Parts: sequence; C-alpha cells; structure tokens
Amino acid sequence: MAPFRLLYCLYAFISFVVIMLFIFPAVIIASFWGKVKGGHFIYRASRFWADAWMFSVGIQHKNIFLSPPEMNKQYIFIANHISYLDIPMIFKTIRKRKIRVLGKIEMKNVPVFGFIYKNAVIMVDRSNHTTRAKSVRQLKSVLQKGISIFIFPEGTFNETHHPLKDFYDGAFRIAIETKTAIKPILFLDTYDRMHYKSLLTLNPGKCNAVFLEEIDVREYSLSDLQGLKQKVYQQMETALTKYNATWITT
Repeated sequence: MAPFRLLYCLYAFISFVVIMLFIFPAVIIASFWGKVKGGHFIYRASRFWADAWMFSVGIQHKNIFLSPPEMNKQYIFIANHISYLDIPMIFKTIRKRKIRVLGKIEMKNVPVFGFIYKNAVIMVDRSNHTTRAKSVRQLKSVLQKGISIFIFPEGTFNETHHPLKDFYDGAFRIAIETKTAIKPILFLDTYDRMHYKSLLTLNPGKCNAVFLEEIDVREYSLSDLQGLKQKVYQQMETALTKYNATWITT
C-alpha cells in the first residue's frame, strides 16, 4: 500500500496548496481591514479552506455535543493537541461564532500559510516571557471585544502516550481574571488520521470532536488556579479514556 499512500499524500498536499492559494488574495485584502473586521473575514476564509480541503481528502468531520455551547455566550475553548490536523479541526468544529486562536509563533515562517496564519491567530513564543505576557494581553483584549478564544493548554503535541500532557496555566488564569467560562473539546481521531511524527501518515476517515460540560469560573479566584486546572484536566482525561483514544498506551 506504500505507493498508494504516497500518491494520496501528494494529492492531499497539492489540494492543500491550491485551496490556500485560492483564498490567499482575499486574505491579503482583509489584512488591511484591521485586526477585528479583517480577522473575522480571515476566519471565515479559513473555515472555507478547512471545509474544502478535508472534503477533498476524504476526512469526515462530526461534532458530538455531550453539552452543547450556548450560541450567544463567550467561551475559552480548549482542546487536546495530538496532530497537525488539529488546526483545520478548529475551523470545522467551532462554527458561526467569532473566535481567535492562540498559536505557536514558529508557524508564521511557512511560505503563504505563514501569512494567513499570522493574520488569523494570536501568536505566542512560549520560550520568551515578554511575548508570552503580550499574548495574554491580546487574548484579554479579544475577550473584551466579545470574541471567544481557543487555546491548546498542552502547548505542544502530546507525545507521552498518556491521555494528556501537563497543562500550562495561561488559559485558566485568563478564564479566572476575565470570568469567562471554559469549554473543553476532545479531538478524538486526528491522531489516527495523521500521526504527529510524519505528514506522510495522512489517511481518510472520521474526525470527531466532542464538546464536554463547560466549567463556570465565576466563583474562582487566582488562588484556585491549580485546582481549576486539575479539574479540567481530570474531566478531559476521564473522557479520553472512556472514548478509548488510540494514543493511550500507558
């Protein structure tokens, strides 16, 4: 099957680039409209890209609502991070809602994609305290404008073979300080569709996202930060184990 896998991955790459180039002129224009108006348009364009590309490569997405989010409510959405496919899954999963994503600064250097990326996300360099603090201020500013945010609290790919790797504090600190509810999401199948070790592992199939019960943080203070983080961690860990996430081997 190796030749067929290689041909499929080549086709997927070409499809990825063609669709990205199709939306690229619109993104350039929108980048002059400002961070809010332009950002909203770029997110809609990114949703089109995710829809078109995942359809073209035979990946079927489905949202499973154990607890559906309220349409007109602001959230800090968080999800596990296990694959490069987690990025298009954000746009497939969270629909009809104004949102911004916290993303790694390294991705801005990818040709073409990097331009779209830096105009669509709030970038963070976790190795630099100054830029981390700036990213937190930007996220709070976004929330003040009535826009939800999305954060991978693990920061990087979970390569531990446990349900989750350790969470950073950022998402939970922002939630407490802005009194914004946390809405956990599980990306159950992206690991099976594309392993984090190689882009050439891409294969067609299902990609489900599970919305868990939201966490109301209005009664929390910063002294409760670690307790809140552990509560969300345990909620997601239990659910991933229940759904038999295939990367769990220890």
